[in-house]
Amino acid sequence: MPTAKLTKRTVETLEPPAEKQVILWDSEIRGFGVRVMPSGLKTFVVQYRNSEGTKRRINLGRFGIMTIEQARDLAKVRLGSVAAGEDPALARPSGSTVNEVCDWYLKEAEAGRLLGRRRKPVASSTLALDRSRIERHVKPLIGNRSVEKLSIADLERFQADIKDGKTAKDRNGRGGITSGGAGVAGRTVGMLHTIFEQAIRWKVIEANPARGVRKISMDGKRDRRLSVDELKRFGKALNQHEAESPVAVAAIRLILLTGFRRMEALGLQWAWVDDVTGSVRFPDTKTGPQVRPIGAAALAHIQSQPKRDNCDYVFPSEYSDGHLVGLPRILQRVCIAAGIAGVTLHTLRHTFASIAGELGFSELTICVLLGHAPRGITQRYVHIDNATKLAANEVSRAIAEDYIGTH
Repeated sequence: MPTAKLTKRTVETLEPPAEKQVILWDSEIRGFGVRVMPSGLKTFVVQYRNSEGTKRRINLGRFGIMTIEQARDLAKVRLGSVAAGEDPALARPSGSTVNEVCDWYLKEAEAGRLLGRRRKPVASSTLALDRSRIERHVKPLIGNRSVEKLSIADLERFQADIKDGKTAKDRNGRGGITSGGAGVAGRTVGMLHTIFEQAIRWKVIEANPARGVRKISMDGKRDRRLSVDELKRFGKALNQHEAESPVAVAAIRLILLTGFRRMEALGLQWAWVDDVTGSVRFPDTKTGPQVRPIGAAALAHIQSQPKRDNCDYVFPSEYSDGHLVGLPRILQRVCIAAGIAGVTLHTLRHTFASIAGELGFSELTICVLLGHAPRGITQRYVHIDNATKLAANEVSRAIAEDYIGTH
């Protein structure tokens, strides 16, 4: 590993690596270094082995916010505590910033050490959303603030700033823009509340400043569903956009035919589809591993998708080996063509549930079709039986034949 005396000039002239991270270690203080990310971010670090022989690496602070002299002094303090038999990685940071607590959360959660729903490690899909909200909203607005000094007013102001689009910006590539809105604002504050609660349990912080924050109302948008007339117009608009965006249109159709969540549809892999039982075997969802029944129309729609060599996904990306991204942008185009407003991908899921209710299926059956356990009923007691298979068939058939088709 490269070493050199860390000076302001040395760190300033460090070039970002093409991929992964690199660390330049100080030639004077063993274990003190600066980490450089491909993005150009430079962070001072200390690496050591604790009394049990376990290698640890902790962040000291970002270059530009912390000077070389400050980092060097702090490194001496941290390494001195190691020599005294302490483990700085386990000690509660004094006056932790929001950035530090969020970074701690992501590191511990990704290692599977933090428990989420059902007392299981936080799901990878949840972590991906959390990381996105942290990087796009939390860090730019309040990342450098001390957690101990945050007030309810600060967090409600933070929430209002997200709602008003203060963190909205163009994304590189085909992903559209990072926008604000009430939903994003409320969910980001809710995420912070959860992160702070986790940090309290692990004695990283002493109090949760998000307790008592009033989450912004979403104005009933999650109850939005497409009417009969809107569904027919929506189906025609899907047909119009099929030649332009065939994979995206196919994914949107599947969400309407199944009620799948956005990432359940986009992340769907061929190996999960069971043609014999007419179901999808999800290895993980918001409520754990599931076998989800789908109707014959939905199954036929999946089977009609072309397979790409060496790609596991039913809806592959045009530009990588991963799955399709940027679906909300295509949905917006379809809605504009259909003359429909206020529609999200969750609206399509809610529309599926509403049609199932209109066809006379029970709340319990609809909950199974949507993939979440009804209140008061443990998930392990919800079975896929002939009734749920019948419901899946009937709902997908009605949507396909009466409104949108499958193409």
